Amino acid sequence: MSRRAVILAGGTGTRLRPYTVVLPKPLMPIGEFPILEVIVRQLARCGFSRITMAVNHQAELITAFFQDGGKWGLQIDYSLEHKPLGTMGPLRLIGDLPEHFLVMNGDVLTDLDFGKLFDDHVASGPVFTISSSRREEIIDFGVLETDNAGRLVDFREKPRSQYEVSMGVYMLSARVLDYIPRERLYGFDNLMLDLVAAGETVAVRSFGGYWLDIGRPDDYARAIDEFTAMRGRFLDG
Repeated sequence: MSRRAVILAGGTGTRLRPYTVVLPKPLMPIGEFPILEVIVRQLARCGFSRITMAVNHQAELITAFFQDGGKWGLQIDYSLEHKPLGTMGPLRLIGDLPEHFLVMNGDVLTDLDFGKLFDDHVASGPVFTISSSRREEIIDFGVLETDNAGRLVDFREKPRSQYEVSMGVYMLSARVLDYIPRERLYGFDNLMLDLVAAGETVAVRSFGGYWLDIGRPDDYARAIDEFTAMRGRFLDG
């Protein structure tokens, strides 16, 4: 089975300004490569033969850089949004998606095996698979718990909470497209709520390896440092 991926690369990168005034976020460099080139190289290594990039903001820079994908040994084409459609809305602009395909954000640094995620989804049969990561949040204050009369009943000093969070990497089966409206803003959150309400099976596959979203300046700086230090973990050669 040939492997197809859709990379969501149309965001404006608001949280990374002023860097993204000059470059779209997927072209922000980490080490010697833009983050999106790291993803393309990883997908090629995992046996993906075709990538569609969903583009909008500064699309011409992304298309000029990647062209037809021949440099990386695969086919790259583009789907242009003429207005913001959210994270899932752009999928309805792509008319030839196969029975199973990977969708991911264009700003994710990870050592996830995309090929294994693809194969596991196909074998297990859910309509949607989310690759997730465990994250801990620390509240930097003492937390007061009170009763209805305003009396203290418990106190927790800087409590920690753990959450399973989406990595921005998904596997989809084609029938999920029936839930996505055409030409309308429609996000990942909308789709998840609609699938759960419809009783569809959405699988969550927790990943214990490296994952970082470079959407904020501090995470971008961290990605640069850690990619340089652990380059072999992300790319061969």
